[in-house]
Amino acid sequence: MFSHIMVGANDVKESKVFYDAVLGAIGYDPGVIDNNGRCFYFAKSGVFAISKPIDGEPACHGNGSTIGFAAENPEQADAWHAAGLANGGITCEDPPGVREGANGNLYLAYLRDPSGNKICALHRIG
Repeated sequence: MFSHIMVGANDVKESKVFYDAVLGAIGYDPGVIDNNGRCFYFAKSGVFAISKPIDGEPACHGNGSTIGFAAENPEQADAWHAAGLANGGITCEDPPGVREGANGNLYLAYLRDPSGNKICALHRIG
C-alpha cells in the first residue's frame, strides 16, 4: 500500500543514529544519506526516510500519528525498544507487552524518536 514514509527531523544525523539502531535491531541496514541531506532506509516493502522539513520550519510530530514497524517476535520488539532508548528515544504509552485487540493479540513497544515522532514495533501473536 505504501511506497514510502518520511518523517521530519530537526537533526538528521542524530535521527540517523537513532533509526540505525532501532531498524538495525529488526534486521535493516543503516540508512543512506543523499546529496540533499535526507536519510533513506530501503526494504522490499517500501522506503522509510527522515528529512529536515522543506519549508524551513522546525520538525514536529503528527499528533495522533504512529508509524509501526513489523517485528518477527516479542524479543525483536524488545531489542528494538532497548536500542531506541539507548540512542536518544523516549518510551511512551505502556511498557512493551501484549495488548488484546479486536483482530487478535499484539505485542507492542512504543517510542518517540529524537524529534518527537511516535513509532511502534508490532508483532502479531499467533
